[in-house]
Amino acid sequence: MHRGVLFIFTFIFGLFAAQKGPYYQQHAKYKMDIDVDAKNFTYNGKQELTYTNNSPERLDVVYFHLYWNAFRPGSMMDQRVSSQGKNGDSRLQNNGISRLASIPKNEEGAQNIHWIKQNGKNLKFEIQETIMKVYLDQPIQPNSSTKFAMEWDAVIPMQIRRAGRNNREGIDMTVTQWYPKIAEYDYDGWATFDYIGREFHAPFSDFDVNIKIDKDYVIGAGGTLENPLEVKGYDAKASVKTDRNKKATWHWTAKNMLDFAWAADRDYTVESMVVLEGPKVYFVYQKSEKTALWSEAKPYVTKFFQLMNAKFGRYVYPSYSFIQGGDGGMEYGMCTMILGEGRSLEGLVGLMVHEGGHSWNQQIMAYNESVRPWMDEGFTSYYDDYIMYQLFPPETPQANPFVGTLDRYRSFVKRGIEEPAVWLGDHHDNGTAYSFATYVKGDLFLVQLGYIIGEQKLDLVMKEFYNEWHLKHPTERDFLHIAQKISGMDLKWFLHYWINTTKTIDYAVKDVQYGDGSTTITLENRGSVPMPIDFSVLTKDKQVINYQIPLNMMRTWKSEDIFGKFQTMNYWPWTQKEYTFTIPYTKEQISALGIDFSQRLADVNPEDNIIEVQP
Repeated sequence: MHRGVLFIFTFIFGLFAAQKGPYYQQHAKYKMDIDVDAKNFTYNGKQELTYTNNSPERLDVVYFHLYWNAFRPGSMMDQRVSSQGKNGDSRLQNNGISRLASIPKNEEGAQNIHWIKQNGKNLKFEIQETIMKVYLDQPIQPNSSTKFAMEWDAVIPMQIRRAGRNNREGIDMTVTQWYPKIAEYDYDGWATFDYIGREFHAPFSDFDVNIKIDKDYVIGAGGTLENPLEVKGYDAKASVKTDRNKKATWHWTAKNMLDFAWAADRDYTVESMVVLEGPKVYFVYQKSEKTALWSEAKPYVTKFFQLMNAKFGRYVYPSYSFIQGGDGGMEYGMCTMILGEGRSLEGLVGLMVHEGGHSWNQQIMAYNESVRPWMDEGFTSYYDDYIMYQLFPPETPQANPFVGTLDRYRSFVKRGIEEPAVWLGDHHDNGTAYSFATYVKGDLFLVQLGYIIGEQKLDLVMKEFYNEWHLKHPTERDFLHIAQKISGMDLKWFLHYWINTTKTIDYAVKDVQYGDGSTTITLENRGSVPMPIDFSVLTKDKQVINYQIPLNMMRTWKSEDIFGKFQTMNYWPWTQKEYTFTIPYTKEQISALGIDFSQRLADVNPEDNIIEVQP
């Protein structure tokens, strides 16, 4: 899709219809038996799936994702990468040429479905690229369950994006988004987005997985290992139990997660640590001089979980694994796959913090990332800025942890290629524009919200949002409802401007007139996004006097923020370009005055916001 009415209609429809009627969510329960041929990078799979329809609708068909079908020449992902050229994802290209186009035939991804049955009866199905449509023998009635069984075989693809064989650091197998996964169904219908390289979505599910693989392999996974004494690497007393083919079976379980992911390598080392009042954390990696920073990262990872639990809501699962694998960093249920050969401690920890932070967004809150990636990536980036500021304080003091992100946003806007954050994740035309719309605008959505309602209120919003909506697939409408309830403000205008458009904020101090007993200031809105204004005066005796100029659309004004209480001025109508007011201070009393001393406002030209008063 491109710019136009369809995007706006899709967003508005989802915004006002998503939670109509009683809330429900579907549930799946997987039992899998996997037999891996490590030499040939293939596996055979058997799966039993109990699917519960908690919706008020009868389901006559179901859909499954077959993500690995994307990893072959001519796939939709290959076509999209080829059409975008150098504007696309650089990880999928060589000099603008799609890497998928040159995958050898024997390394193409494949998930070959042998059969699927419902309650013992064979079902008709059809493969539509990375989606499998299944016609049911018996409809699944509301508030009822059905059982599926299927067999399939799969080829682990050439490692290009996230999953695959022999990644560039020498990990044998990164096995993610690897099984036929039932799609999410909610008020918006089936979430059957083709896999083009971006994000994933699924119903909350329970997993019981047996993976049979050559005994020399160690597996890292997102889940609980039920037989550590029978496999290699997880217990010093383990006596590896093998079958006649010299294979060991790894038994993993997990509950109420979106997916189950794993990786396997013969050179993995497994290390663990327990976070006080947090999860047990596993490091699964190739221990060498190139990965020496992993040991140094442990206290930072511990602090990360402690800060997240205290600030944003408790991690709900029993463990979390950082696994060396994949092509950069990608989050999954109870684990992440990351490249392990970090160039710096801060860089490695930053990657772990980002991917670990996704556990709160992609997994625990579980937004539909194909529709609203800015909530997952953006909120996670907000966590990044906050946590990394605590773990690695800057040498030069900053006004807040988000100064760097604001600077990057301002520089990017000047390039003139911005795309709205409301666009579907895979439908952005420019890879850089996608990153800023999703990671940066989503991050700054919370920064601007804190500026509008006050940081104390934002803390309450984040905690209440987590408490009310974790493990429930919320939308931006659910978040906005809580933000408006806690702040007492109307915030629909802000969501519209920041997410639906590429309009920008640009305020300025236009004129200052000094009088005998007062000073009169005129501010100007030179941008296209209206905002409330925090205006401050620094006196010669080092006092800061704070004024709040509310925006009339807010209907309720904030009374305090990080600098304490405000003196509230008359509101500024959003249709009015200039605003003039008088303060009871003379030129001789003032050192500086201006807009946003906290440096949180995403003003694209902040140079004209503050005036230093010369003697």
